[in-house]
Amino acid sequence: MFAIRLSVEPVAAETVVLPVEPAAGSAGVRIGAVPDQLPVDGDRHELAAEAAALADRAGHAGGAGEIHVLHRPRSTPYRVILVGVGAADEAGWRAAGAAVGAMARGEAPVAEPYLVAVAATGGPAAVRGFAEGCWLAGYRFTLDAPGVVGGTAESDPSILLTHPPTAEARQALRLARVTAEATCLARDLTNMPSSVKNPAWFADRVAGLAAERPGLTVTVRGPRELADEGFDALLAVGAGSASGPRLVEIDWAPADARRHVVLVGKGITFDTGGVSIKSVDGMKLMRKDMGGAAAVVATVLAAADLALPVRLTVLAPLAENMVSGAAFRPGDVIRHFGGRTSETTNSDAEGRLVLADAISYAVSRYSPDLLVDLATLTGANAIALGRRTAALYGDDDGLVGELLAASAAAGERSWRMPLHPDYVEYLGSEIADLFSAPDLGASSVVAALYLREFTGALRGRWAHFDMSVPSWSDADHEELTRGATGWGVRTLVRWLA
Repeated sequence: MFAIRLSVEPVAAETVVLPVEPAAGSAGVRIGAVPDQLPVDGDRHELAAEAAALADRAGHAGGAGEIHVLHRPRSTPYRVILVGVGAADEAGWRAAGAAVGAMARGEAPVAEPYLVAVAATGGPAAVRGFAEGCWLAGYRFTLDAPGVVGGTAESDPSILLTHPPTAEARQALRLARVTAEATCLARDLTNMPSSVKNPAWFADRVAGLAAERPGLTVTVRGPRELADEGFDALLAVGAGSASGPRLVEIDWAPADARRHVVLVGKGITFDTGGVSIKSVDGMKLMRKDMGGAAAVVATVLAAADLALPVRLTVLAPLAENMVSGAAFRPGDVIRHFGGRTSETTNSDAEGRLVLADAISYAVSRYSPDLLVDLATLTGANAIALGRRTAALYGDDDGLVGELLAASAAAGERSWRMPLHPDYVEYLGSEIADLFSAPDLGASSVVAALYLREFTGALRGRWAHFDMSVPSWSDADHEELTRGATGWGVRTLVRWLA
């Protein structure tokens, strides 16, 4: 994990980052002013002229994240970085932060801090956007040093923001850091090889993190407790593995909570497809099949760190879907928590089975105000929405609108998909209450309709994110780095806050 120190406290530096945005109503660009606290050899106007000349020669258009560097080896500052902020909104500053963070990551260790010219007019949104982008783009997964975004060592790069260090700016930086740390934790958990990350390891790791935060309570159910309480679908999915399933439950219940939200995340720590076995290529990234569980667990830890005034219960059903003589078979009828049954003819459609158990439990045990689930459920949404957009399902326009707005503000794309009533008939079974995996098309929609059948009285207060494809990035792109993206953490933290 690469660590970058960020601060809004004033300090001198020999590298200055100047924001560039398209000039309104005319050709050319507008470059941010040289910060007053920056030591400059010679005339400040001369430095500004050099920066403007570089922008002109390089064709810098001010696009968000566009970057050019001016070297001044015998002068102070010795380097000027021009970075585009686009519309100078939070998204533009996030892309700029990502570009600078990626540059700093490539140059570590760095002795001198970068000084970033963030004008007071940018406001806390500029501070938060730049900081989130910088920290997230500075991420790299390593087995020996996961879990931290803020640097502490003298060799860690320091990036200082010139925005006045007001209470609002410091709070924006705090929000950015907690959100980035939670997102990177979800990335760490998802990137972890499945040779390490079985259900017991995941449960132990999460329980340890929760124990460090006052106000969080954790319950971990193992195979015996799951059997005693009737989580038969979770047991069935995990039956083929030598590593038994777990159900992790984490509760954040502050005294000033105004509503109760349950988050459920799919936690298949590795998915072979079971008896309906996947191809070799189909299995290569199946360590990411617990990305939903990682996201919701990281979110509740962030909620505790930020002391958010919302009652939050997180459920992470964890299993390893393997092939053995004990694995469940296509055609089996599986009983869920609460008594409903599912006929399944595809053991590679296991995620919805474990989610159904957890959703049924949440409705029966808590009857919360709202329930949202995240799952790397199907690859089908990529056909319609591409590789960076999650599919969002829900009947309540208000809830869906809130989640879409939070997703857009956080920089995690999502798109509402339909829950067509005509497709409900696909779920009919002659020998069970439901048919879990009909092969009749619209597979992402049908999977969402299946989950809805377990929401009971919460049907109008439930939403489902199918985030299989955006949970992983094949290459660096702005604040995303190659590997797990931690998709959903930023959206959920924004929504809850």
